Amino acid sequence: MTGNELKEKSNEIKKLVITMTAKGKGGHVGTSLSEADILAALFFHTMNFDYQDPDRDRFVLSKGHGSESLYCTLALKGTFPVSELNNYLTHDSFLTIHPTRHVPGVEINTGALGHGFSIAVGMALGARKSLKNWRTFVLTGDGELEEGSNWEAAMAASFYKLGNLTVIVDNNRLQLADFISKIMEIEPLDKKFEAFGFDVYKVAGNDPQAISDCLDSLDYSGTKPHCILAQTTKGSGVSFMENIAEWHHRVPTIDEAEKAIKELSK
Repeated sequence: MTGNELKEKSNEIKKLVITMTAKGKGGHVGTSLSEADILAALFFHTMNFDYQDPDRDRFVLSKGHGSESLYCTLALKGTFPVSELNNYLTHDSFLTIHPTRHVPGVEINTGALGHGFSIAVGMALGARKSLKNWRTFVLTGDGELEEGSNWEAAMAASFYKLGNLTVIVDNNRLQLADFISKIMEIEPLDKKFEAFGFDVYKVAGNDPQAISDCLDSLDYSGTKPHCILAQTTKGSGVSFMENIAEWHHRVPTIDEAEKAIKELSK
């Protein structure tokens, strides 16, 4: 897809997120909107993704509370019908608040923060030991990186020379209650990942073209794992949600959903 097509796709994901969370009366809208452009670049440009193909690229959503964008992305990729999004959070729906392997296309259950990065390291190491060429991509959040297990995973990724592993940080600078700088500052992330042996890149995280260009440039056969610091805006694309901590867990009313979708349709 071209950059414009990827942006259209990410806006489609965002509009579906707004609709499903308003209808389901639950979810994490802000974080799902900040990551939608990243998912569009990964699933509609970079990844070899056929969830039934054993040699597919792997994706792990370590920040599992951003499940809504992943569900919308998978539905648009055809792993299950888009109409199923209407059942989000209803009784017996496989679309729960955090992703599980009941959802076609989800590799691993996530939601307990700090686990997905470690699992992705294991996947990448498994590919190397099996002499497979598929790649592993993991999306984490900057707030999630306050969990120490992530840095154990980073140390292992460098030690095992996992050039087939790419960590993307949704660097929106907000977590559940406030700005990260007011809770537990984790910057400078670029220098920290470099110290752990990663190639580090900073990109405009709400620009799918910039993300896909960066992903295209990486050497996946090399010996250094990769880290992309995707500098995003929480609530991206909806003016009254952007950079407001409340939208980490608040869901839109029907009127707010209509207003948001109108903005995203411009």
